[in-house]
Amino acid sequence: MTENNCSCEENNSKNEQLTMDILAKYSGKKGSLMPILQEVQTIFGYLPQTILKKISAETKMPMSRIYGVATFYSQFRLQPVGKNIIRVCHGTACHVAGSENITLALESKLDVEDGQTTADNQFTLESVACLGCCSLAPVVMVNKHTYGSLTPDKTKKLIKKYEQKEN
Repeated sequence: MTENNCSCEENNSKNEQLTMDILAKYSGKKGSLMPILQEVQTIFGYLPQTILKKISAETKMPMSRIYGVATFYSQFRLQPVGKNIIRVCHGTACHVAGSENITLALESKLDVEDGQTTADNQFTLESVACLGCCSLAPVVMVNKHTYGSLTPDKTKKLIKKYEQKEN
């Protein structure tokens, strides 16, 4: 991610140079698109369209191929995400245990729909197929922390703790 203490112009210049360094590192190497996209996303937190165009121009790959890879793999994002990513498990065990109500409670609390980021860029809400914690259903993951045996009310309280960390 970019440093907050630099001006936007400085960040743009620095990030453009980092992007060019990545492209130079992989110049002429077959199968380099995935690592290029991964490294670029590490810098920006997502894959900005302007950078994808630069990748296309520098690598001579058509935008359709780059978008094909970026949209096929779930690890890549084409939109910025919030500081906190909330993943709600919707696997079978979590679904049966009420994950849909968890998602609805979060949508209401955060005033976003599934897949969206809050206006203040603090939270992104995502439904996922499985988090692999079936015995704790329903499960929510916030960033790298997993929380289980949730109810809509417990989930709202959990998110309130993350909101308080921001203040």
